[in-house]
Amino acid sequence: MKACTSSSFASSLKTCFQDLSRFSGVTDMGSIPTKEGDSLGNARVGENTPKKAVDVDDQCIFMVECANGAFGSIEATRNAWGRNNYITFEIHGTKGSIYFNYERRDELQVCFADDPSDRRGFRTVYTGPNHPYGDGLWPIPALGIGYTETKIIECYDFFRALQDGSEAAPNFRDGYAIELISDAILESAKTHQWVDVKSTEE
Repeated sequence: MKACTSSSFASSLKTCFQDLSRFSGVTDMGSIPTKEGDSLGNARVGENTPKKAVDVDDQCIFMVECANGAFGSIEATRNAWGRNNYITFEIHGTKGSIYFNYERRDELQVCFADDPSDRRGFRTVYTGPNHPYGDGLWPIPALGIGYTETKIIECYDFFRALQDGSEAAPNFRDGYAIELISDAILESAKTHQWVDVKSTEE
């Protein structure tokens, strides 16, 4: 499989987590140490084909230290049975915590540190007409966000940028930033050391 792609997992699912981290306000990642591996050993490409050795990573975990001082860990695997599209993130700060699960796209779990101690815990915020794009897609809260709606929003932003001459987001610069993070992840997996992420300005 490495003959077809240099990194496989690093170039697919892991980039989703990196992108979520950048756009959730964590800011750019500064340094990364990584552990990757394959757990399948041998696998079939098709039902009636012989098994072949798996030579690309199918699971990983890496730590991140961001430019603003935030730090955390990101995990990804192809082999978590029962987790169909379980792309999640959880962020903890001085004022509270948030949790998001891509399988439940219209829900955001929020906890505030200054809530009364007898009522402190996560509450659910549902997307609706008062949220971005909500006035055109969700007349009432908690109708649900499907995969189709996310593509409608992407197309809307793209065509609006063409119309008014603004810069669409994400853009090629964002994609390049993700590739630089992926390069640092692969390098860290080889060296088992912290690796600084290069700037898009270099």
